[in-house]
Amino acid sequence: MAKVQLCNITVMDNPSPFLNPFQFEITFECIEELKEDLEWKMIYVGSAESEEYDQVLDSVYVGPIPEGKHMFVFQADPPNVTRIPENDALGVTVVLLTCCYRSQEFIRVGYFINNEYSDPELKENPPSPPQFDKVTRNILASEPRVTRFKINWEEPNNQESMQGSTENEENMASDSTMEPSVENNGNSKQQITNFNENSNSWATMECL
Repeated sequence: MAKVQLCNITVMDNPSPFLNPFQFEITFECIEELKEDLEWKMIYVGSAESEEYDQVLDSVYVGPIPEGKHMFVFQADPPNVTRIPENDALGVTVVLLTCCYRSQEFIRVGYFINNEYSDPELKENPPSPPQFDKVTRNILASEPRVTRFKINWEEPNNQESMQGSTENEENMASDSTMEPSVENNGNSKQQITNFNENSNSWATMECL
């Protein structure tokens, strides 16, 4: 059984200008204490034609993590526009949120994004090269795609590593485990800040 359950993801500042940071409020629950960090990544898919255009916008390490519900805001700068093929600059693409434990990915959440000009004139006659400062990014927050993978949660010496395999893929909106964040029950909040020093992410985690 997975020791981490994703409870809720809220897409913040959406829709927004293309050059604004991405912001996701992530709530998850630990069934028991995790002695090592969780690694979260945010990946922008630059083109459906090839993974070489994928950009890791940021990665953040959170932990060690006590048992219970936790929440943090994952913020990352927009993609480097010079690495996006001109033909893929506008229209539909994807942003991915992934999480790993001991370098094993156990969950992946994908959101479709629609990038378009808000100005009707630019919509009719898109300039070349694209003017990203005039593009609006709209994340389809209501229809995320969730993929889970089986991993080995135990200490490496206690159990042989398992082959990661896809457990299922489903719409988060209909997933019974995807419930809104709960309010603090009155206990004092514990602040945990432990993340990549080179990260721009806001990764202060609250224990709910």
